[in-house]
Amino acid sequence: MATRHFLSLLDTSPAELENIIARAIELKSMQKQRIDHAIFPQHVLGMIFEKSSTRTRVSFEAGFAQFGGHAMFLSPRDTQLGRGEPISDSAKVISSMVDIVMIRTFAHSTVEEFAQYSKVPVINALTDRFHPCQLLADMQTFVEHRGSIQGKRVAWVGDGNNMCHSYINAARQFDFELAIACPDNYQPEAELVNANSGRIQMTNDPRTAVSGADLVVTDTWASMGQEDEKKERMAAFEGYQVNDELMSLAHQDALFMHCLPAYRGMEIDHNTLDAPYSVVWDEAENRLHAQKALMEFLLQA
Repeated sequence: MATRHFLSLLDTSPAELENIIARAIELKSMQKQRIDHAIFPQHVLGMIFEKSSTRTRVSFEAGFAQFGGHAMFLSPRDTQLGRGEPISDSAKVISSMVDIVMIRTFAHSTVEEFAQYSKVPVINALTDRFHPCQLLADMQTFVEHRGSIQGKRVAWVGDGNNMCHSYINAARQFDFELAIACPDNYQPEAELVNANSGRIQMTNDPRTAVSGADLVVTDTWASMGQEDEKKERMAAFEGYQVNDELMSLAHQDALFMHCLPAYRGMEIDHNTLDAPYSVVWDEAENRLHAQKALMEFLLQA
C-alpha cells in the first residue's frame, strides 16, 4: 500500500477529514481525563523546521510524547539540508530512521519533493502555499462550538495567503460557502479560486464578506519572510481590521478565529482576541488534538 502524506486538505477525502475531526475531539477528552493513549511507543517523529514556530513545535512535540513516542527537532543549522544536500537525499536518509515526518518550510515544492522520496508519511506543517494542519484545528473548533460547518458561510478578511488558500480547500472538503475580502494585488491564487468558483465569493469589501457570516477569520498582514513589505502592506490593508463594528455585520452567533500570532491594532483591534465571539484560544489548543488525530490516521493507514 502506498504511503499516505498530508500536504494539503485535498490529500484526504471529506469522509476521512470528518473522521479525523471526530477522533481529535475524542483524543482531547482522553487527554483532559488523563486516559492513557500511548499507542505509538518506540516511534519517532522527525520535525524539520526552516520557519520558526511556537504552536507548531509545541503541539507536535507534546502530542507525539502523549502518544508514547519521541519527537526530534531538526533545523537547517543542525542538518545537511542547510548545507545544500539535495532534498531527495535527505528524505531517503531521514525517512529510513523515523516513522513520520513533519516539515514547516517556505516553498511548497520542498514538502512535495520530500514526500516523493520519503518511505514514511510526511505532514505539511506550513508552507508559503498551504497550512492544512491549522485548518484541521479550525474545523474542530467550529464543530465543538457550533456543530457541522457544512452549508455555513465563512468570511476570510485580509491577505490571500497560505491560510486563505487552505480555507479555499476547506470550503470544498467541508462543503461551506467562503467569502474572501482582499485588497487588489493581495488576492489568493487565481487557479485555486477558479477551481472552486461555485462556492467562493471574491470582494474588496470586508463588510460585504462578513455580512451574515457564521465564522470570520483573519491573519497577520505580513507573514514570516515579508517583513520588508510591512509598511506597504499596512497601507494596502487599511480598512481590513476585524473589530466589533465589523463583527456586528456577521450572524449573531458568529465566531472569530485567528491562527496566531496576532498583532493587536493591525489586523485586529486590541479587544478582538478576548471578545465573546472569539475562540482563538480553543483554536490554538486544538492544534495539539487535531494533529494527534492526523498522525494516528497516517501511521495506521
